[in-house]
Amino acid sequence: MPRVPAISPATGQPTSSHFIHTTDAHFVDNAGRTVLLRGVNLSGADKAPVGAQSQQLDGFWEAGESGLESFVGRPLNLDDGSADVHLARLKGWGYNMLRYVVTWEALEHAGPGKYDHEFMDYTVRVLRKCKEYGFKVYMDPHQDIWSRFSGGSGAPYWTLPACGINPRNFTATQSAILHSEYPTPADANPADLPAMIWSTNYGRLASQTLFTLFFAGREFAPKCIIDGQNIQDYLQSHFIAAFAQLADRIRDAGDLLEECVIGWDSVNEPYEGFCGYADLNTVPTKQGSTLKKGSFPTPAQSLRLGVGRAQTVDNWKFTTMGPKRDGTVTIDPQGQKMWGDPETEVGGVHPKWGWRRDSGWTLGTCIWALHGVWDIETGTVLIPDYFRYRADGQEVVFIDDFWRPHWQDFAMRMRESHPEAILFVAPPVFVPPPEISEDYLKGRCCLSTHYYDGLTLVTRHWNWFNADALGILRGKYSSNLPAVKIGERAIRKSLQEQLGYLKADAEILGAYPTIIGEIGIPYDMDGKKAYGYTDGGKFKGDFSNQQKALDASLNAADGPNALNYTIWNYCPDNSHAWGDGWNMEDLSVWSPDDLRPTTQFRMQKGDAFPSAGHNKLRRSATPSTGSSLSLSTIDPESPASDDTAVSSRMPAQNPFAHWDSAYDFLTDGTRAAKAFCRPFPTAVVGIPSDIQFDLSKAEFKLTVRVRPEDAPRREGLGLGPSMSLRPDEAELPTEIYVPLVHYASDKALSAPQREQSPASSTHDPLSKSFDTLTGANSGLAVDPLGLFSGDTHRLALDVDISAGRWTLEGQTLKWWYPVPSSGKACEYTITVRRAGGAIKTAEEKASACSLWGMLSSCFGWCCSVL
Repeated sequence: MPRVPAISPATGQPTSSHFIHTTDAHFVDNAGRTVLLRGVNLSGADKAPVGAQSQQLDGFWEAGESGLESFVGRPLNLDDGSADVHLARLKGWGYNMLRYVVTWEALEHAGPGKYDHEFMDYTVRVLRKCKEYGFKVYMDPHQDIWSRFSGGSGAPYWTLPACGINPRNFTATQSAILHSEYPTPADANPADLPAMIWSTNYGRLASQTLFTLFFAGREFAPKCIIDGQNIQDYLQSHFIAAFAQLADRIRDAGDLLEECVIGWDSVNEPYEGFCGYADLNTVPTKQGSTLKKGSFPTPAQSLRLGVGRAQTVDNWKFTTMGPKRDGTVTIDPQGQKMWGDPETEVGGVHPKWGWRRDSGWTLGTCIWALHGVWDIETGTVLIPDYFRYRADGQEVVFIDDFWRPHWQDFAMRMRESHPEAILFVAPPVFVPPPEISEDYLKGRCCLSTHYYDGLTLVTRHWNWFNADALGILRGKYSSNLPAVKIGERAIRKSLQEQLGYLKADAEILGAYPTIIGEIGIPYDMDGKKAYGYTDGGKFKGDFSNQQKALDASLNAADGPNALNYTIWNYCPDNSHAWGDGWNMEDLSVWSPDDLRPTTQFRMQKGDAFPSAGHNKLRRSATPSTGSSLSLSTIDPESPASDDTAVSSRMPAQNPFAHWDSAYDFLTDGTRAAKAFCRPFPTAVVGIPSDIQFDLSKAEFKLTVRVRPEDAPRREGLGLGPSMSLRPDEAELPTEIYVPLVHYASDKALSAPQREQSPASSTHDPLSKSFDTLTGANSGLAVDPLGLFSGDTHRLALDVDISAGRWTLEGQTLKWWYPVPSSGKACEYTITVRRAGGAIKTAEEKASACSLWGMLSSCFGWCCSVL
């Protein structure tokens, strides 16, 4: 029987040629081939409106309180040609999947029930542009730490006063750390924000309270009634309704569902709040999502700080050996409270947002004191285990009791707008999903989990040791010592095993695929060494450590895991100074500040951004922190970050005009491109059982396992019969993306890069015998560099196959082999190498020279001693 059904398991309707199935633990195309979906998150910049990066304090609170700031322009400028440049670059890197970041704030910032349809229509336009470039997309309702106004991103400002909270006092009470106010609003120096300290907000009062109310308000805050609803129902209904509005808009566009948008992620990285806490006087040891760094109050101390009481709390620092207690620090709010002023709601009605608060919810009072959890006068916690048990006496299991009901409500509403939607199940970080009924999944599901190499992320350094963090959390070790991994080989093996644990979690849901929704590394390692910030700029442009770290993480998704993933992230307005423009995070695989100095058409951060006019509330900002992008002509000698040198004008008709070749274009502005631009099978006849890629050798090896039922059907993709089929081979080939970045022939390299290549310039990359397909471009309106043409002379390949035949079309290698008609499965392998050896970048050659010099010195010293 065929691997894919002729009708949708969700709707009973016939499947179309562009349908993506979730069956047999894989994504599968409508012809029956296993599909690997790999790409990026587009984009981290979507966490804030244009021109409103997290370090900017001027106008920050006023923008939230007004509700007027629009997100039109996120993630791409559709008016100046730059969207084509970004998407062509992503497509040229071989990516076929985008995780599309949208925040609740972007949809409903103007107030409860007031939707930004202009932004939704803009989003439809961007999605159509993504479709034009052949991307599949899943939508990401993104949040971090609840909201921009509580130190993260996600929910609109009005949700905070709706919860009885005054966010302007977050910093004073350390209920949340805000980048723009760090360390204090009066003496803010946001450039000093410590790496990853934003994540400690999960262990602070604002986040603990907000997530408890969102997921479990009915259970733990029954007195919190607003507009006749418990705060849980009020918040969840608004969240779901806002994304339903966007889903309706995408559906009504008529040409996006399944062809481009294939599904919906659930809320990004949900957090349990206080739910399940055993004792409010101590920090729960199982709370793995809270980093110990900086001030670290217990829940009880946070409650006292929230009402303005000074507290002396533990202070922590993060070393290469992990968190280490570093004395204590006294926090004195000087009477300022996290809780809202009752005078802001005369008669219980908010004058701007319009809600009516129930008389039993006393504004200005800590809601947990209101529910008898603790006594404000004495500061004593009266019910330390208040959040441990449900009203029926059963111990709380957050994922089952609170997360799953919300996920089901959200999923059902998304399916109303998008009946064929693949539901991406995203439980809390590192937490296995609960069992979910097929009444909700309906054969259209995927586990969406995240993974970062935590030590590298926090220390901003590629270390010679690491630890099996997930194994520790899952109870694999009796002590932490066996979890320590020494040396790069052990680290790489451990990362791959950890992703294997996460992939296995999908079995709880059923035979569904897994996608790693976020994976990546920081690029500002070692004091921004690669940006030239240290050693007198000696190492500017040297991303060798970043390459090692990212290769280790993405290699973990290869091997037997053969995982789908979307890297975090591609940020069009990344800068060396402020990273991705959010809490000093710097994980973008590309940056305008890393464009070559001779690049004349730059992705420039400046004021020439047509969509910026949609921001009804203006803020002042220095040019270097602007987050809009446009194509501008500048002096070729101007440094990338010198925005004052830009003379903005209408872009050239051809925004690709500067780059001489596809190779130049695909490598310009990249950071560690060899690590993230890697070969992988995009469509496989059978199942990919092993993927190996040796970056240093540019050697790729794929092993596939083929069963009789894996025979693909051309008609499933709407293709007619082929006149050139051989009787012993599959109707369709396995397709492998072979990146120009690794396998470019000498003639495709730029002149400086050609000098670095060990390959002979006279080598014929097509010396092997194979059938040649007629090259045809993708049909895109914008492809002046021939990125998507069928030109076979750009790659220099040596290919070995165990069976069948292969051919090349552009950056796609097509491989046909027999499918067994009956009996046991067959196993085939293909190995792809660059003819003449791997391309060596300038920094790799310099690194090799440095290593040889070091060894020479060492040997010379040894000889002298002897």
